[in-house]
Amino acid sequence: MGQHYLNPLFAPKSVAVFGASERVDSIGQIVFQNMIESGYQGGLYPINPKSPEIQGRKAYASIADIGQPVELAVIATPPQTVPDIIEACGKHGVKAAVIITAGFGETGPQGQALEKAVLDNAHLYGIRLIGPNCLGVMRPSIGLNATFNKGGANTGNLAFVSQSGALCTAILDWAQGNDVGFSSVVSMGSSADVDFGEILDYLVSDNKTQSILLYIEGIRNARSFMSAIRAAARIKPVILVKVGRHAAGSKAAMSHTASLVGSDDVFDAAVSRAGVVRVQTITQLFAAAKAMASGFRPIGNRLAIVTNGGGPGVMATDRASDLGLAIATLSDTTIEKLNQVLPSNWPHANPVDIIGDAQADRYHHAVKACLEDDNVDGVLAILTPQAMTKPLEAANAVIELANQYSKPLLACWMGDSQVAEARAAFAAAKKPSFRTPEPAVEVFSYLSDYYRNQKLLMQMPGPLSHHLEPDVEGARMVIDGALLERRKVLNEMESKALLSAFHIPVAKTMIARSPNEALLIAEQLGFPVAMKVNSRDITHKTDAGGVLLNLGNAQAVRAAYHEIMENVQRNRPNAHMDGISIEPMIVKPNGRELMVGVTNDPVFGPVITFGAGGTTVEIMGDRSVTLPPLNTFLVKDLIQGTHVAKMLGAFRHMPPADMAGLESVLLRVSEMVCELPLLMEMDINPLIVDEHGALAADARVVVEYRQPSADRYAHMAIYPYPTHLVSHWQLADGTDITIRPIRPEDAEVEQKFVHDLSEESRYFRFMRSVQELTPDMLARFTQIDYTREMALIAVTNDHGKEIELGVTRFAINPDGESCEFALVVADSMRGKGLGQKLMSSLMDAARSKGLKIMEGEVLSNNRNMLKLMTRLGFTTETSPEDNGIKNVRKAL
Repeated sequence: MGQHYLNPLFAPKSVAVFGASERVDSIGQIVFQNMIESGYQGGLYPINPKSPEIQGRKAYASIADIGQPVELAVIATPPQTVPDIIEACGKHGVKAAVIITAGFGETGPQGQALEKAVLDNAHLYGIRLIGPNCLGVMRPSIGLNATFNKGGANTGNLAFVSQSGALCTAILDWAQGNDVGFSSVVSMGSSADVDFGEILDYLVSDNKTQSILLYIEGIRNARSFMSAIRAAARIKPVILVKVGRHAAGSKAAMSHTASLVGSDDVFDAAVSRAGVVRVQTITQLFAAAKAMASGFRPIGNRLAIVTNGGGPGVMATDRASDLGLAIATLSDTTIEKLNQVLPSNWPHANPVDIIGDAQADRYHHAVKACLEDDNVDGVLAILTPQAMTKPLEAANAVIELANQYSKPLLACWMGDSQVAEARAAFAAAKKPSFRTPEPAVEVFSYLSDYYRNQKLLMQMPGPLSHHLEPDVEGARMVIDGALLERRKVLNEMESKALLSAFHIPVAKTMIARSPNEALLIAEQLGFPVAMKVNSRDITHKTDAGGVLLNLGNAQAVRAAYHEIMENVQRNRPNAHMDGISIEPMIVKPNGRELMVGVTNDPVFGPVITFGAGGTTVEIMGDRSVTLPPLNTFLVKDLIQGTHVAKMLGAFRHMPPADMAGLESVLLRVSEMVCELPLLMEMDINPLIVDEHGALAADARVVVEYRQPSADRYAHMAIYPYPTHLVSHWQLADGTDITIRPIRPEDAEVEQKFVHDLSEESRYFRFMRSVQELTPDMLARFTQIDYTREMALIAVTNDHGKEIELGVTRFAINPDGESCEFALVVADSMRGKGLGQKLMSSLMDAARSKGLKIMEGEVLSNNRNMLKLMTRLGFTTETSPEDNGIKNVRKAL
């Protein structure tokens, strides 16, 4: 509960540099020089057995010779020396090390053996490692520059974490010239030990960091990356650049969907769900960070443009359209306000051209009117220096408005020498300003993306979305049956059986294996019918001549059977055929042909896609992508991301499609992905939707065996809301209580619960005086990541309103095997067994995660809690610091 375990890395009181040197331009020379020149105030010890003195400081032959504690070791010696250095550091009590040296896992078997020896020694002594093969770590506020970058960094409130050392040096160089400062800079290198997730975890709790910038080349563990980045983005803005697509070999896609989705689409979908903003370039990274630091609260994507020149307004509008932003439609009230302050020849629309002779007052009135319009989410003010323009006065008018309103207000003062003073004024006021309209519009798009993605982050869907439960067992039996026959591709009948098990409406299909059977089935189903080849080897049935539609009588059916057989034998002679499927011709004059798909990304696991369907699906390329699990909000967002969404409303002479029916299918597909880990790919194409509902006309499923896991959702990057942990209980007085995992929408009941606790209860829980939860604490307590922590609340229903009666939670420690818990129950609930019930439920949840130890801290005078701990089998011992705290612990 005290300091963060990575404190020795970010705030060490003493540093030893192994390999410190005087050999010009050697890594050891640059690192030690950086530590001196950055003004590090703690103990600084060069270690080099060959020199008595390095750069004017006394040098030591080994760490043991220092005779003083060392918190951080920086290692720049040959790779074969590192395992012994880590062991020596461990014996000396060092808790963190930065290994700059390369030549480990990335070089082959010998390097991998060395890396293993380093990690084994580090684990033995509890040393946490950054690297190997990294640039190092900077913490400018304390003069820590443990890098071999030529030069330091300014102090600021941005944290920058990069997988690339080379890029770090370029960015640090750029930042110096652009007045950008950092709270921390971390080059991750090989991430053999400490990974992105743990660094993010530290930066979230670091009060010197306001925004977090990430440079990502690839993701190793999607679950821990998503978990960490989502936890961070709930508290602080996170902006990232990702380059390159991951090199997991793209297998020959067995279905439409897999061939449609590039990994970059999936990465975009993942970061959207994480509540972070992805930018494309380094310049945009810092521009977006500066804009977010300006205190704006973005609420949407409708942009108003105020300009004193028509051309720049058109440039801004073009860029906004490219980025999918909405050019705001000004309200009648705003138009009227503008009529009163602008010349009569202004265009009476957005962009608001305030005409070339505009002075500061015209900027003030026009920008203010737009900011006050409910149809406007942000304003871009553009100035081009003309004969009568006063750029500085106009800038001051805009700065004054930016201080009064929370909507984003961005400035673009074009030109150079005539607007230099105005630019300096924007910079001094810390308001974002740009030289050309396009970058300003891009930054507004990042602000509106941030708002949208934060809304997506707040969604916590469970694995099942409907009250009508699916037949999961039946679906699994269909899959197991195919795998027993060593088949990965389900036939159409099996695929539709799978959809039916999850209550997705399907077109009734029967298989005929002779012309006579085909005739009998067609008579039974009723004419007209559709006939399709039934073959696991053929995805594109139409291309193989394997589809005939609208067959209206017996002769046509018999002839069609022969024709399909001949076509397929001619076009696909090696395909295995298992008869011909026959289904009623779906007559839906108002039907829209859509496609819903599932594919498996090598990094992020299952992905759901939606878009236009039919035979032209690849050519149209109209699809949007999302990561499961889904709820109604996320499904609506997925649908809106496509062009075909416009055809779902009233269209030409067609009534609007049944959106509830379409949303239901997408929610059911999300359930399939959650509950069927062996489902690898799926196409429902076409899914026909009209005013009466949705119907899956054709489906194709690919399955694959994978090792069963204790974690039922191990295959997913985003953990669903754990509905399996919901339980019901009754107090002795008959009060019904529900115990369930906490959700973001519980913020209000959680705030009231803490507020209503007695002062003593609050003190026992937080070990300090807390009146009520700050917005940050509230976000942390209610927007949790079920992968890393768990919070169970006990609620009862009072006249339709939920009342919180108690809460217990655990957070998993970095070792992945133990967790730290907390518990508090309402004062009115004491002595009713609720604390014991909550703790039992929490311990069950921890066991199901594979955790082995639960521990916590209890104030010595909190006697009731200590009694409960004893009853539950926890051991109790006095804290070594003897600070009035008891440490309690139990093996699970």
